Amino acid sequence: MATFAGLRALAAKGSGRIVRSRWSPLPVGFCSRGPEVSGGPGSESRPTSTRQLDGIRTIVLSNPKKRNALSLEMLKCLQNDILHEAESKDLKVIIISAEGPVFSSGHDLKELTEEQGRDYHTEVFQTCSEVMMLIRNHPVPIIAMVNGLATAAGCQLVASCDIAVASDKSSFATPGVDVGLFCSTPGVALGRAVPRKVALKMLFTGEPISAQEAMLHGLLSKVVPEEQLEEETMKIAKKIASLSRPVVSLGKAAFYKQLSQDLRTAYSLTSHVMVDNLALQDGQEGIEAFIQKRKPIWSH
Repeated sequence: MATFAGLRALAAKGSGRIVRSRWSPLPVGFCSRGPEVSGGPGSESRPTSTRQLDGIRTIVLSNPKKRNALSLEMLKCLQNDILHEAESKDLKVIIISAEGPVFSSGHDLKELTEEQGRDYHTEVFQTCSEVMMLIRNHPVPIIAMVNGLATAAGCQLVASCDIAVASDKSSFATPGVDVGLFCSTPGVALGRAVPRKVALKMLFTGEPISAQEAMLHGLLSKVVPEEQLEEETMKIAKKIASLSRPVVSLGKAAFYKQLSQDLRTAYSLTSHVMVDNLALQDGQEGIEAFIQKRKPIWSH
């Protein structure tokens, strides 16, 4: 598995500059347009919006008129928003949500016609893959908050997140086969989130599954009524934000690394990680606080 630093370097090389605006507790667009793209189609708005408060960054897919399609511009903005000061101790957790009744309809099919050409198509899918790997290798947990339909690469985005909370009105599908474009890249994330036969039924038929089915098969962490979605998602995010970032980051990396190992190797790897965890300042602080019956004071 590539390191986060390696993926960061790849993203910086392949997808333009990484915006480094200053933090603000109010809505702020880390993916604000520069002069090089001003005046183009849609330049008056951004496809994502962001804000950060109390260690929780919220990234919102903000193009409901286009069903939050993962256009190349949307993917690059999402990539920048995820990468923005990822190593900052002030960042504890990221939430990805969306405006409108569709979480994301997947790739913008207007970008996939032959007029754009093979090189453009390659950039679209490479950028999308980079975003999904950034989520997996990011040092903090990333939560998908889904309220509505998530299809194709939109379903891939949900499957790629560490935690996914959805409203009971949500549904999920990989319907590329219906338009002659099999959802091969969404199948990578989907096939690692749900049982193989469930993934293949979705991929071969394109038929959607309900939030309840998605929960049953492991695509979602929790399903709640629509009116409780934000509250329940924030409850999880706030709990994570209250914990030690170094400990959570170490644990996330170890969890994904051991998944691909055989049982003996996995236990050997995670045993070493536990020892490394004990060597952390926060590892000792947490144990001392427990023994002294007090709340721990994390380094960050």
